[in-house]
Amino acid sequence: QVQLVESGGGLVQPGGSLRLSCAASGIIFSINDMGWYRQALGQQRELVAEITNGDSTNYADSVKGRFTISRDNAKNTMYLQMNSLKPEDTAVYSCNMRVVTGWPKVLSDYWGQGTQVSVSS
Repeated sequence: QVQLVESGGGLVQPGGSLRLSCAASGIIFSINDMGWYRQALGQQRELVAEITNGDSTNYADSVKGRFTISRDNAKNTMYLQMNSLKPEDTAVYSCNMRVVTGWPKVLSDYWGQGTQVSVSS
């Protein structure tokens, strides 16, 4: 079994910055694609940013130029650097990883519990 744990959320003022981390633990053979999602109150969950195992990235239009996704494969960790935060960025941010594990190998999606990001003055 694989566990994902997010950290780095909190309360910041508009224009501030936060760096989210997502660390995977367990018996992991490899991790393919990774992504950050968020869900605001009364809204559906949406993709914020994703990164492939080849380091290709995609971002939601609402965060382009402000957020940066990255990964450290040696640490099985993914990051989301969030700059110029806006009140509309307030949401629970969850990480997702596509992980190869087990024997024979199985490719499965795993989700973290989420971390709250609140942007308010």
